[in-house]
Amino acid sequence: MITIKDIASRLNISVSTVSRALRNHPDISTETKRRVIAMADELDYHPNAIAQSLKRNRTNLIGVIVPQVKHDFFATVMSGIADVAYNAGYSVMIFQSNETYEREVLNVKAVMAQRAAGFLVSISKATKNYDHFLQLVDKDIPIVFFDRGCDEIPVSQVVVDDYDGAYQLVRHLIDTGYRRIAHLAGPEYLSIGKQRLDGYRDALKEAGMPFDPALVVTGGLNEEDGLSGFNRLQEQCPQFPDAIFAVTDPVAYGVFQRLREHRYRIPDDVALAGFSDSNIASLLDPPLTTVRQPTYEIGQEAMNVLHRLIQQKQRTYRLKKYVLKTELVVRESTLKKSSTGGRKYE
Repeated sequence: MITIKDIASRLNISVSTVSRALRNHPDISTETKRRVIAMADELDYHPNAIAQSLKRNRTNLIGVIVPQVKHDFFATVMSGIADVAYNAGYSVMIFQSNETYEREVLNVKAVMAQRAAGFLVSISKATKNYDHFLQLVDKDIPIVFFDRGCDEIPVSQVVVDDYDGAYQLVRHLIDTGYRRIAHLAGPEYLSIGKQRLDGYRDALKEAGMPFDPALVVTGGLNEEDGLSGFNRLQEQCPQFPDAIFAVTDPVAYGVFQRLREHRYRIPDDVALAGFSDSNIASLLDPPLTTVRQPTYEIGQEAMNVLHRLIQQKQRTYRLKKYVLKTELVVRESTLKKSSTGGRKYE
């Protein structure tokens, strides 16, 4: 591997002069800089990234920790992250916690061992202890949470308005005439689970509809949670709901499967809605009503925030929360074929 010593030897100048010339130091003349750059090109010189990272105690690596990579939501977020990171001169390394606290802790340690410039993290559904993130804060390592935030940690967050998205969706169900609206909720200690449950509860309250705990099933965020959530609704509801709001689209897919197995008509017997507008939502029959998130923009904004943090010596805006808007996407899964228009709940 060619080093700056080789360039210095060829030009008969000192190693320090070559180093400063390559860094465009003002003390080095324009002619010397020209000669050094020309020789570097001729010898196909490339800086030693490992040596540089040891010198400044960090690399240009960004560690991204996500709960699962199988969902197209996180795949699209990571695409936004990668595009901004590439243009800013960073490399991205992706880790999967697989929705477990233990693996998330190991992910953080692995990224720290790589001397990463910063972290982008979406917290696992099992995480209740945040000591591993507080260690990053104590070491002044830049970190930004995205999608799933955590108000207990003093860092910036890039999230969507989960509360309003859920509220608008439930209002749509109410206005369409559904009376017994169930909610398959996410983990109660996870930010998206809490916010979407609050939106559901407040939409019912403002419409003068009672909150029935039997219509709420707390679970996970995947398809299997929709399957089991449907079973629990059957067990605890003497009168089955006429509409189901799932905390995520994958949960809605599990419910969709169960409704088909039990020969429920969607939406005439039971309406169904999800959250995130994943790729499959519009392909179901009937297509799924859901809440669209600006997924790619979440990744872009999170990486932009982290880049600014890395560039600043003083993390002056580490406590800022960036909240992106959602959009209600109404499809046939909540529109009764027999209805002549929306009607208010009385």
